Amino acid sequence: MLITSLSPHADTRTEPRLVRAIIIAIAVTFLSVFVVLPVVVVFAQAFSRGVVTCLSALTDPEALSAIRLTLAVAAISVSLNLVFGVIAAWAVTKFEFRGKTVLISLIDLPFSVSPVISGLVFVLLFGAQGFFGAFLQAHDMQILFAVPGIALATTFVTFPFVARALIPLMHEQGTQEEEAAISLGASGLQTFFRVTLPNIKWGVLYGVLLCNARAMGEFGAVSVVSGHIRGETNTMPLLVEILYNEYQFVASFAIASLLAMLALITLVAKTILERQLDEGQIPRGD
Repeated sequence: MLITSLSPHADTRTEPRLVRAIIIAIAVTFLSVFVVLPVVVVFAQAFSRGVVTCLSALTDPEALSAIRLTLAVAAISVSLNLVFGVIAAWAVTKFEFRGKTVLISLIDLPFSVSPVISGLVFVLLFGAQGFFGAFLQAHDMQILFAVPGIALATTFVTFPFVARALIPLMHEQGTQEEEAAISLGASGLQTFFRVTLPNIKWGVLYGVLLCNARAMGEFGAVSVVSGHIRGETNTMPLLVEILYNEYQFVASFAIASLLAMLALITLVAKTILERQLDEGQIPRGD
């Protein structure tokens, strides 16, 4: 029996055209109802009373405080997770050691734990009745209901993103280039900065992008540890809920529209990065 190979451009779809049309229609309808329509409603409500009113809500001192806090917490958590993610991915992919499976499981832990439970853990650790509560009170240190607690909670729920973006990429690249560099006399740090890091720089960017998006939009864990102190510990997602509950709908949707805009920018950047990687326009260090 003669077996012929399919050409690279051969159409392997075997479903009838009607079935394909139905599947596409279902996917488009689902995305339109659950993704596109809510985003359109957010922007429509934000500008329902005009651009001036929307901008006035965004420039309110309480809103500006929430925006600054959100950006500051995102910068802290992304920076910490960048360092942790690169080190963790390097350890998992380049070295063999006992407990590697445990380390990988711990990296994935925030994906399987509710953010509210994550925030509660920090309350049990740093609260007045928590494990470190007496020590913190004795030294006049404030973790909960302050920026440190918000940063810790945000860092916890976002730390898998950079590591998970890098581990498959570094697994695929293997260790041949690092071994060659070391055999030529390069030190461990020289090998990392001159060989490993250039090969993973686009993976790092991809992980940072996702980490930053999640950090700015985190609600559950931050809600538990923030204390909801107006003008001090409210991030943008928390302020959206507060304003909505107070029937300040335009102001609430104005803040929400800013978050939605940041999410759309992140999505566009992510799509461009993925497309360039797929088309081979961005070097992978091959």
